[in-house]
Amino acid sequence: MPSPAAILGIVIGVMLGSLGVSLADPFTLDVASTFPGQMPVLGDVSRGLPIKVERASGGDLILKFHEPGKLVPGADTVNAVSRGEVAAAWAGAGWFADKDSAFNMFSSVPFGPGMGEYLAWMYRGGGLEAAREMFAKYNVHNIPCGLIPPEASGWFRKEIRSLDDLKGLRMRFFGLGAKIMQRFGVETQQLPPGEIFEALKSGTLDAAEFSLPAMDQPLGFYKVAKYYYFPGWHQQATLFDLYINKAVWDGLPDRHKAIVEIACGDAMREMIADGEAAQWKAIKEMQAEGVMLKRWPAEILVAFDDAWKDIVAEESAKNPNFDRIYASYAEFRSNYAIWRSFNTLQ
Repeated sequence: MPSPAAILGIVIGVMLGSLGVSLADPFTLDVASTFPGQMPVLGDVSRGLPIKVERASGGDLILKFHEPGKLVPGADTVNAVSRGEVAAAWAGAGWFADKDSAFNMFSSVPFGPGMGEYLAWMYRGGGLEAAREMFAKYNVHNIPCGLIPPEASGWFRKEIRSLDDLKGLRMRFFGLGAKIMQRFGVETQQLPPGEIFEALKSGTLDAAEFSLPAMDQPLGFYKVAKYYYFPGWHQQATLFDLYINKAVWDGLPDRHKAIVEIACGDAMREMIADGEAAQWKAIKEMQAEGVMLKRWPAEILVAFDDAWKDIVAEESAKNPNFDRIYASYAEFRSNYAIWRSFNTLQ
């Protein structure tokens, strides 16, 4: 009779096989992407990360990225990993927030920290441990694999002069920032990137936010909406993860786990550099196409911030996970403020 260890190995083998994961070298992991491979910065990972992993493993581990919609819809990639339909996904935690609003805290936070402070909370303030605890309950293992600087905050067909101008707009908006826009009469939808332009062009959407100028530009939003608003108050820094089905992750050899973690760390470094380096060129080119750059008036930003504080109180009251994780985040930021007050020129 096989030993318990042997039986466990057989069970894991069957599970991995059902997900299309080879049990013999080379291991091949199919990765369902939320972001098109040709998209600057975010799409670069779908090309660069597999190369890093293959080189580091000597060809023993292969990440095979698939375009949005090829394996599962772009908005459903993390859910598909949880359900065991695909081995892995390239996305952000906000795409799993239908399960629990607290997942948004591991993606981006309105009026939140910059990249350095956000990473500090995730890696040294308990954020990553909390994220892994939550994801594990849904059979998912998350590996931080990307980080970008502040986004733009939206494309509009008309200039927004007051909060009243927001009422009734239909707008693509991501994460917790969408809850703020809803307070001012905006009807929000969280569409994946490949669906936004057509929705704008057809009139299904009146406005949209997506990401950095260099990522917005190739999607063509400027062809429909000419008013481009800054700063990205809703996403001052945004984290992205490689998500791997928990059974698949647990079944990988430790050296393969280490290779993926190291490669993701390297991809994150490159994304930070690309995110900072690529924006001015895109902005200049879109300005030449008639795009008008706008900054939110101070009174509108204050109103957004006040609404955010109300949402934090409401989410904390109804969701113990959100309450616990936001408390950790807020305590870290309060302490970090001591350092922040001395480390900048402003």
